[in-house]
Amino acid sequence: MSLPRNVRLTPGKRVLFLTKDLGLIGKQLRGEVDLQMKDLQVDDLLDDINTDVMTPAWVCFNHRPEDIALNAYAGLMKDGERVVPERALYDGGFEVIVSGQRKGTGSSRETAPQCEKWCGIRIVIAASFAPIHERNNINLGQLLGDHAMLERLQAGESIDIDEFTGRYDPVTKMIVEMGGLFPFAKGLAAGDIEVPRPDTAERPLTMGEKIIASHLVGGPGPVKPGDAVMVQVDGGYSHEFTTAQVHYFLQNEYGDDYVVKNPSKFAVFEDHLLYADGVKKMMPFADKIGTLRRLQTEFLKHTGVRDYQSVNGISPGICHEVARREFVDPGEFIQATDSHTCMGGGNNALTYGVGATEYASLIASGSTFVNVPESIRFELVGELRDDCTAKDVILYILWKYAREEATLDRIMEFGGEGLLGLSLDERATLANMATECTAKSGICEGDEALVDWIIAARPDEDLDRTELMSKLVKADVGAHYDGGVHTIDLATIRPMVAHPGDPDEGIPSDPTNGAYISDLDDVGIDIAYGGSCTAGKIDDFEMYARVMKDAVDSGRRVAEGVEFFIQFGSRHTADHARSMGWLEIFEAAGVTIINPGCGACIGCGPGVSETSEQVTVSAINRNFQGRSGPGKLYLASPLTVAASAIAGKIVAYEPGMFRAPAAAGT
Repeated sequence: MSLPRNVRLTPGKRVLFLTKDLGLIGKQLRGEVDLQMKDLQVDDLLDDINTDVMTPAWVCFNHRPEDIALNAYAGLMKDGERVVPERALYDGGFEVIVSGQRKGTGSSRETAPQCEKWCGIRIVIAASFAPIHERNNINLGQLLGDHAMLERLQAGESIDIDEFTGRYDPVTKMIVEMGGLFPFAKGLAAGDIEVPRPDTAERPLTMGEKIIASHLVGGPGPVKPGDAVMVQVDGGYSHEFTTAQVHYFLQNEYGDDYVVKNPSKFAVFEDHLLYADGVKKMMPFADKIGTLRRLQTEFLKHTGVRDYQSVNGISPGICHEVARREFVDPGEFIQATDSHTCMGGGNNALTYGVGATEYASLIASGSTFVNVPESIRFELVGELRDDCTAKDVILYILWKYAREEATLDRIMEFGGEGLLGLSLDERATLANMATECTAKSGICEGDEALVDWIIAARPDEDLDRTELMSKLVKADVGAHYDGGVHTIDLATIRPMVAHPGDPDEGIPSDPTNGAYISDLDDVGIDIAYGGSCTAGKIDDFEMYARVMKDAVDSGRRVAEGVEFFIQFGSRHTADHARSMGWLEIFEAAGVTIINPGCGACIGCGPGVSETSEQVTVSAINRNFQGRSGPGKLYLASPLTVAASAIAGKIVAYEPGMFRAPAAAGT
């Protein structure tokens, strides 16, 4: 259904301001106060509201949006209590919700805007939006506006819908005004509307632009940022956290006999919830988790997509890690229902996450709509110090560039001789955490080392090396970067963490909270965790093993009172670790080893905190409040996590550090 041309507030409906004063949110929900934008400043409003706050993992165990909405904002906490109680937004009579900067950071979960829409919200106000979250709102037909527009609406003004949609390209404008992506896709399929090819002149292209240009529906052609284009998709995947909703949407929109085009190009994974049943907080949701698994199997049988489900309770691995090893090639365009899909950019491909609506639409049609993003380039030079990793590099970029929104909604391009000196696993770490930078995606330059790695990773395939080399994509000389070109000397990178902030005081836990370890006070830890798509690769395990061997050789074990969990990112990594003898080293050091999966990274496995007092140092990608338990979580590199597990506090790793006299009594 098309949206009305004139937008005004509905008499009797309310506006909810998500303020940094969390107590004030409760007063609004209870009807004790009615705020006006004219009396507030943007700085009074919450920044960096992440999708875990809007719909924590346990809320996503429901796949129907109408059920998800009942627990909207269940992750917004103060002093251990929910700021937005169950049904509070649903029953509150609100139609507008207001926040500050970078609304919707984090996971690509479309459940976040769904929880608002199905609570009656139709206008979302923020100073800026994380790109995937913005796209998910658009796909649902939500109106996104700024604070000045809200002030006019609250003054009783009627605003033409063009003021909400005029900043978009013609196709995005059409999607919103038609009421969302599904009405648009049906109109496109019926021939009622069309997406014209861009008339952009030949120009030097960035890597991301080149890949989009080569995938245009109707054949290759030049593009520029802002062009609205239809693009062929090479492949994609979903997992048991998202597949059920994709299946549900396709049934609702196209009937029980819906068909997926090119099913061999798409896959399902069982990786997110394998260990959720064993987490105390998740145990009450065992039946819902079982439903998600059952519906994924139903989808698999119905569509015939590739099967990466668990066998005898053991997963082949985390979707992003398995995908880059098994089917993401240079120059490809891949989309999947998870924000860390961008990890495939380590393979010199354009890959990024989308919501369930967009994924359902593209697997039904084989193509999708893209607004060509801007790019920002990071030219890496020099070599990392022995105590630093790619994780420290991306934490630095998060701190110095993403926090200032230099990477917002842009493709992060990594290149230079410093990049090519990194292993393929380390390059994957950089691409993986582009989503934490609220970027559209991350993509690394490719070289012969990448091609050799792909061939070695797929020994059962008869891959043509020359053909793979021909797929490598490089930016053209003279390509334009709206975000600029930034040189980073890897030799200047120092061991870092991202600290947990102070959410009770309106300072969100966020990966952009960078700090040098050398500047920290003593931070004692209760839990150390190594794993996730970011840090469960072979090179990461080599780092864990290196530190643990150093400790064991010095007569040391995991510190008393600390639990150290390491989880494989894939079955391949587990096999390699076993062949290298690393498992024996881990056992001798007192490490708990976990089979492949996402686990504690999303609060669904061993290694989650259980109380707000616990402190975790973790090699995962996000430290959002509540994501991996109620405790405080510091993000760090595999080296730092392993060294901290031995020391009992957050420390950077130095070879031989455990033999030092100062360390003897710790």
